[in-house]
Amino acid sequence: MELQELMPVIIIAVILIVVAVLFTFIPVMLWISALAAGVKVGIFTLVGMRLRRVVPSRVINPLIKAHKAGLELTTNQLESHYLAGGNVDRVVNALIAAHRANIELSFERGAAIDLAGRDVLEAVQMSVNPKVIETPFIAGIAMDGIEVKAKARITVRANIDRLVGGAGEETVIARVGEGVVSTIGSSEAHTKVLENPDSISQNVLSKGLDAGTAFEILSIDIADVDIGKNIGAILQTDQAEADKNIAQAKAEERRAMAVAQEQEMVARVEEMRAKVVEAEADVPLALAEALRSGNLGVMDYMNYKNIDADTDMRGTIGKLSDNEKEDNDNK
Repeated sequence: MELQELMPVIIIAVILIVVAVLFTFIPVMLWISALAAGVKVGIFTLVGMRLRRVVPSRVINPLIKAHKAGLELTTNQLESHYLAGGNVDRVVNALIAAHRANIELSFERGAAIDLAGRDVLEAVQMSVNPKVIETPFIAGIAMDGIEVKAKARITVRANIDRLVGGAGEETVIARVGEGVVSTIGSSEAHTKVLENPDSISQNVLSKGLDAGTAFEILSIDIADVDIGKNIGAILQTDQAEADKNIAQAKAEERRAMAVAQEQEMVARVEEMRAKVVEAEADVPLALAEALRSGNLGVMDYMNYKNIDADTDMRGTIGKLSDNEKEDNDNK
């Protein structure tokens, strides 16, 4: 009796567990919401999403949103994009924004942009509301050697057709910087740049710098222009310093050569003096040999000594005369 009395309770519990599991595995509430919104989604389709490890709400909710916005999308499109690792909700929001702004954007194009790593919704918003990119100060040198620094503001609009494979903001900034430097460098004087900074923007804008990028450049405006260093004067100063160093090096080389030549001459003079002293040392020996051999007489030797004494006396008198002249000059 007790088992028979418990059987209804057990059956009700089993039914509740089965219903709970069914509602957990099958998103019945999401299916009811889709039907209430007019989106026809089969219950087995939702079960298949569960089996394919797809979160049904990530697909059905964007599908309901797209249906209410008047877009014709299918669950297969959204599910395939989800399985590819894309953001379904962001793509659908971008499609709705493009539809409201009369911008032609297909689901395939939006999905490709999203899978490429770009924010497709931001791209659509940028197509409606252009973005302003401000460059840092870009320095260029005019022909007169004066450095000119310019800051530009670039107004760009996203080009949806070139978002996949197109270059980004860094490329646009680099190209504009190159154009600014080229324009400043071709100016004859920095005063012309200061007088007419609009010439920079006109020249840069005419070069078609947005080719191959994901943007369309609408305008380039020069926000600020400053004067930098006098690069020409600095280069001339550096050149003069380099020339001075070269001249000093050459002068030092010549001085070293002169010192070497002087030392060589001194060495030669000392060598000659040594030879003279050596020769003078041989004179008495030669005289003695001449006296012994009879080639020199006594009277000849005496005449030689007198001449030698006269020579010494004349040298002494010459030194005294030189000293007296120096004393007179000092006085």
